[in-house]
Amino acid sequence: MGRKELLGGAKRIVVKIGTSTLTNADGSLNERLIKSLVAQICKLKDAGFCVALVSSGAVGAGMGLLGIAQRPKILSRKQALAAVGQVALMHLYERLFWAHDRIIAQLLLSRGDFSDRARYLSVRNVCAELLSRGIVPIINENDPVVADELKVGDNDTLSALVAGLIDADLLVILSDIDGLYDKNPSEHADAKLLSFIEKIDEHVVKMAGGEGSKFGTGGMATKIAAAQMANQIGTSLIIANGRTNGILLKIAAGNEVGTLFSAGAARLSSRKYWLAYGAISKGAVIIDAGAAEAIKSGKSLLAVGIAEVRGEFERGEIVNVCATDGKLLAHGISNYSSCELARIAGAKSDEIEQALGYKSDDDAIHADNIALQ
Repeated sequence: MGRKELLGGAKRIVVKIGTSTLTNADGSLNERLIKSLVAQICKLKDAGFCVALVSSGAVGAGMGLLGIAQRPKILSRKQALAAVGQVALMHLYERLFWAHDRIIAQLLLSRGDFSDRARYLSVRNVCAELLSRGIVPIINENDPVVADELKVGDNDTLSALVAGLIDADLLVILSDIDGLYDKNPSEHADAKLLSFIEKIDEHVVKMAGGEGSKFGTGGMATKIAAAQMANQIGTSLIIANGRTNGILLKIAAGNEVGTLFSAGAARLSSRKYWLAYGAISKGAVIIDAGAAEAIKSGKSLLAVGIAEVRGEFERGEIVNVCATDGKLLAHGISNYSSCELARIAGAKSDEIEQALGYKSDDDAIHADNIALQ
């Protein structure tokens, strides 16, 4: 089956451009290359494609402007560089898209915009409105004001979250490498580029390793993780070299470039995708083997299957659902608080009212509110 058939006529695309693609060796913005990518995005728009852009490069651009050679480790310095660089980055995008008579919009997001359901839906609605008007949303993490513990972390992950946010058909991650190789091409001359990955298993994950460039944060491992996320919502993902001439047009034409991670037929709903990857868990419930098998088969989690409750949370908050060995199995929305679950752990559904004096629900977590990992 060819690329066109595998992609199934994808029309809604998220393009993520990495720092290594956007910047020169000294960290300054590569205006010639950015100009080419903008022109390609505009051609895709003219051809009827709907495109959102996730753009790295703010910290790298700030380093280039201020003549800083190495990415700083102190958070406040990185934030200051991002604040300086984001202005330069968006000014360049505005000029380049304006030359093609295209309007852009800037969205600077944080982890909280994805973890809070109301904010998530608000951003989703804004993106839908922008795309419906033919405006290109340019999205980045709000690095200048977000502490490390509240960050998405890297723009590969952010782009996969955005793919779920706008129900994208295809996510294209442009980097400084042609795709996924069976071994490190910088160390092995016989390394082979893998054109198609049907299923991401442990073998595929082990092929990825190493960190990103000195100006960026994402390596191949984060791109594989993004592919795992995107594929779950029915979004195919392509990793390709952003410096390849006409790369986006070649991808849209179905050419065999980069590595395609094809989404399967099964897909999570937008709500469960948010639950699996956007929400932040407040605590955890440890469940026995029987309960683990039950939720894997699509059933609700009952109190009788809970062996232990960890952390503090209220009814309606997100919790991790873990096996007795600590392995994360799912995320779910609890029907009871941590104190209540601790009191009814191991109890049958008809014993809950006796234990608590009331019963909110037969299920500790309903099947509709469980997203498997």
